[in-house]
Amino acid sequence: MSELSYAHGTGTTALLGDTIGRNLDRTVAAWPDREALVDVPSGRRWTYAEFGAAVDELARALLASGVAKGDRVGIWAVNCPEWVLVQYATARIGAVMVNINPAYRAHELAYVLKQAGISLLVASLAHRTSDYRALVEEVRADCPELRAVHYIGDASWDELVATAGRITPEQLAAREAELSCDDPINIQYTSGTTGFPKGATLSHHNILNNGYFVGELVAYTEQDRVCLPVPFYHCFGMVMGNLGATSHGACIVIPGPSFEPAAVLSAVQQERCTSLYGVPTMFIAELNLPDFASYDLSSLRTGIMAGSPCPVEVMKRVVAEMHMAEVSICYGMTETSPVSTQTRRDDDLERRTGTVGRVMPHIEVKVIDPVTGVTLERGESGELCTRGYSVMLGYWDQPERTAEAIDAGRWMHTGDLAVMREDGYVQIVGRIKDVIIRGGENIYPREIEEFLYRHPKIADVQVVGVPDERYGEEVLACVIPADPADPPALEEVRAFCEGQLAHYKIPRLLQILETFPMTVSGKVRKVELRENYRP
Repeated sequence: MSELSYAHGTGTTALLGDTIGRNLDRTVAAWPDREALVDVPSGRRWTYAEFGAAVDELARALLASGVAKGDRVGIWAVNCPEWVLVQYATARIGAVMVNINPAYRAHELAYVLKQAGISLLVASLAHRTSDYRALVEEVRADCPELRAVHYIGDASWDELVATAGRITPEQLAAREAELSCDDPINIQYTSGTTGFPKGATLSHHNILNNGYFVGELVAYTEQDRVCLPVPFYHCFGMVMGNLGATSHGACIVIPGPSFEPAAVLSAVQQERCTSLYGVPTMFIAELNLPDFASYDLSSLRTGIMAGSPCPVEVMKRVVAEMHMAEVSICYGMTETSPVSTQTRRDDDLERRTGTVGRVMPHIEVKVIDPVTGVTLERGESGELCTRGYSVMLGYWDQPERTAEAIDAGRWMHTGDLAVMREDGYVQIVGRIKDVIIRGGENIYPREIEEFLYRHPKIADVQVVGVPDERYGEEVLACVIPADPADPPALEEVRAFCEGQLAHYKIPRLLQILETFPMTVSGKVRKVELRENYRP
């Protein structure tokens, strides 16, 4: 009899029952003098003792500003030390930190502020073409629950921190004593096919354990130094990165506010990093630097690659030329904190490039028939589902959406088509949903379609992902014009989106059509659009 496509990750290490604050306390006590956080651009450094003190100071300041347990505190910023301090300070007082993508524009920001009921927002002042203060002021009148905004690098941030003296350490300890590891602690927005973002709500238990076990599988110790060019607003940065490091006494190294390949390699060299994270496109950009060979990367031993499959030749170079012999591939989704499967340190090249690893400790995965829900035999393609400590509490204030994603048995339905091999390793073979993955960013076509329906020259629109050599996939808008004699040009569509949609969601390609290919039941055949109009 063939084995079923079911696997349970056993392990000799128990799940952590701590809150994030208690876990940080253990690390500070164990390694007070080891470096916890380094910001390469500014040269600022914190030992664990200093980092713990800075977290406590910010936690007391948030209490002084009236943040209650369960209140939502937004963080809308690029990678910087303050982002990390907010992450741990909110956890310490039981506030729910809401991650906001730095690329969001006005209407996306307004939706998140209102849907999560954010009362206090911490934001960058500006990044690239975004003036965050101007965008906040544009939407603030429509967000009555937002009572305070503090900008990093501005007097308002200093004023917030200065209020810490109003709260005693005993008052902070009293708040911490009220917290449970199962309390909601983080909301991360992930758009759905309805076009409206959903707030995946995660607990201390969800993300602390996931970060910890990702770190365990790459064998982190207090000797490790982890270079994080991936964004903190994703689970990749704040869970697999920050929590993976602090739960092991390792050091978080921030190479810059956003990804710049030369800055990353310079940070690895300067700080003698042992681990480097990225999506495959990041590693490709680093390897393709004209002066790549001039960087001393000999301190590296491991790292994590996730977001999309890694080409074999790229993996060979990462192992050979970047010294990352133990690099790990991870698969997951925001709703599962995020990692469900991961390759192991001694896996061969085929497993690292042909699969997304095998089930993590304390997690279950199975592959089912999407129609019947029956578990398939190994080798058959179906929907990947996962269950365990990592599954989110639910979508914030959206019980109906939660019920669509998590079934009565507490299995999270990923929407991804997968095959579980005989050896238990999982291959992702496609997506049930039409998510576009561009350079590691998940893009949900319905959200872009809903926005483009507002364009006066567009009668109907379908958005699909088409293959792209650099980003993996690129956004193609297939449009039926309101007036066939006057169709919109690509430049017009892009200009319409500028300042309203995050840059990575703006269509790079446009196809004008008279009709869409349809199924018998009247649904648009997106697969046909992808095939017919790929570059």
